[in-house]
Amino acid sequence: MAPQQTGSRKRKAAELEGGAGSSSSSGPGAAAAGTGQAEGPMLLAKRPRRPVARRSLVHYLKGRALGADGHPGLAGFEGDLRSYGVLRLPELLRERQLSLGPLNKVFASQWLNARQVVCGTKCNTLFVVDVQTGRITRIPLMRDRGPGQSRAQPTCGIHAIQLNPSKTLLATGGENPNSLAIYQLPTLDPLCLGDRNGHRDWIFAIAWMSDTVAVSGSRDGTVALWRVDPDVFSGNIPWHNNSGIPRYSHIRPKDIEPIPRATTNPGNRKVRALAFSGKNQELGAVSLDGYFHLWKARSNLSRLLSLRLPYCRENVCLTYCDELSLYAVGSQSHVSFLDPRQRQQNIRPLCSREGGTGVRSLSFYQHIITVGTGHGSLLFYDIRAQKFLEERASASPDSFLVRTGRKLKLTCGRGWLNQDELWVNYFDGTEEFPNALYTHCYNWPEMKLFVGGGPLPSGLHGNYAGLWS
Repeated sequence: MAPQQTGSRKRKAAELEGGAGSSSSSGPGAAAAGTGQAEGPMLLAKRPRRPVARRSLVHYLKGRALGADGHPGLAGFEGDLRSYGVLRLPELLRERQLSLGPLNKVFASQWLNARQVVCGTKCNTLFVVDVQTGRITRIPLMRDRGPGQSRAQPTCGIHAIQLNPSKTLLATGGENPNSLAIYQLPTLDPLCLGDRNGHRDWIFAIAWMSDTVAVSGSRDGTVALWRVDPDVFSGNIPWHNNSGIPRYSHIRPKDIEPIPRATTNPGNRKVRALAFSGKNQELGAVSLDGYFHLWKARSNLSRLLSLRLPYCRENVCLTYCDELSLYAVGSQSHVSFLDPRQRQQNIRPLCSREGGTGVRSLSFYQHIITVGTGHGSLLFYDIRAQKFLEERASASPDSFLVRTGRKLKLTCGRGWLNQDELWVNYFDGTEEFPNALYTHCYNWPEMKLFVGGGPLPSGLHGNYAGLWS
């Protein structure tokens, strides 16, 4: 048996880590053994040693809230504290704009680490921005092999960037926006390009089903399943040729599934967004004809159902919350919530009412959904309370903050706009021209939010990027 001093240290360590589920020896035998006292006659039996008193104010308040034996409820307390932080974070965020030069419209973004965000633009540029220094590093795009694949228009850009679950691979578009490009992280070395027998039109959405399986959705009305070769993934294929030029393999999709034709608009089956449910191993997709589609995702895709969406105009974004088993779809003026296992949806759609410019980006974190609009604003909706977060204000410096009844709205800065001939002829004199927020992504451990976008009219050239922290 360990000495009493060591046992005490272990008990203290267990208490600091939360105590739930921890076990330690206690009682008269444990307390008496190995005391380290000098030998001599034992006059009285030693009493069991009492737990060390924790005199911290935090421990006192926590014990008062949870009871003297507060350990079993400690995980719940920390969960409540985290939820409270999620509710309060949006009103504490402050903007710092990032300069992107003449790049056009940030369509996609993902955090690589605590200070780097990878972005894709309408001008088909893939780059990494350091949010601390503002430095931009461009990443070379992968080219198709041979002329067999019909090339898309060069101005459609990179619409999707996704990291696999272990954050060892990044999937995005290639130089040809019809192709799926996969890079290795953290080096961003080119790994493989899905340009063979793949999509015939632009890739709009990407979702990872596992570390080595990705799905892409295209304007051609199909979803394609791609598998990364384990030999390529493990690095058994050399990265460079004799001239030192990066090399990569060319892959074919393992499965391609067409979007079912709707009788209302059979020609508009463009896949606009994808979201994967790891809990249910299901893939959700939104098509521009106003439908939500669900597939069972195994070694191939097996369609389960198709649902007509309540709001059918400009359904361009989709996200999924594993904790709530809930999909959220963004349309021209609403966010609709779908639980495929419930015939009747219990959560009513929310209306953004931001000038009719549409919902352009969505994300879930716990019970809060963040909405990026086409009018340059961020809104925050509490699913549990089924209402938007509200602004807080105080009547005087000495009073507490109270809700004002006004919707909490973060308005993004002006960004950069190319005042070219098109702008002069059609928009000159417009005093305020808000940016559409096409993408946003959280770095919750660092309490930071990256937001990207640009002017909403397709002919205008400009960009916006901001770090909210």
